[in-house]
Amino acid sequence: MAIATGDRAPEFDLEEAQGRRVRLRDFVGRCNLLLAFHPFAWTPVCTEEALDLQENLEHFRSADTEVVWVSCDAAPARQAWKRELGAEYVFASDFWSHGVASRAYDVFDEERGAPLRGTFLIDRSGIVIWTLVTGYESRRGRLTEGLGATAPR
Repeated sequence: MAIATGDRAPEFDLEEAQGRRVRLRDFVGRCNLLLAFHPFAWTPVCTEEALDLQENLEHFRSADTEVVWVSCDAAPARQAWKRELGAEYVFASDFWSHGVASRAYDVFDEERGAPLRGTFLIDRSGIVIWTLVTGYESRRGRLTEGLGATAPR
């Protein structure tokens, strides 16, 4: 069942880098979270979106919102891509168990073995307050548009 505005966000436990995990509970009670799933690292649309997030990172942070960028690529590949892009936000891996977080958010495409472009703005209490899900080739548009769904608390 699709995650919708007003739903409690499903917990996730993702690898960021060797020995480092990122979980929903790391943010609940502390700040808002933009959880954004994408299909594959190093692809043109995903690269464009990753750079858009970096370009607008201060807008997110000024709205007390952290960003977690997720795909099923392995954590070492994600960290290499993050370094190449010069990104300063979390790149997390849903590699193993393969797609468990993207399935929980109902954005995993079984045929491709990768997430769709699923975006979830989660407030500090763990409630989804804005969502956007698009296909592989569709651009999300500016992700800062979701910031209008919440004011810093």
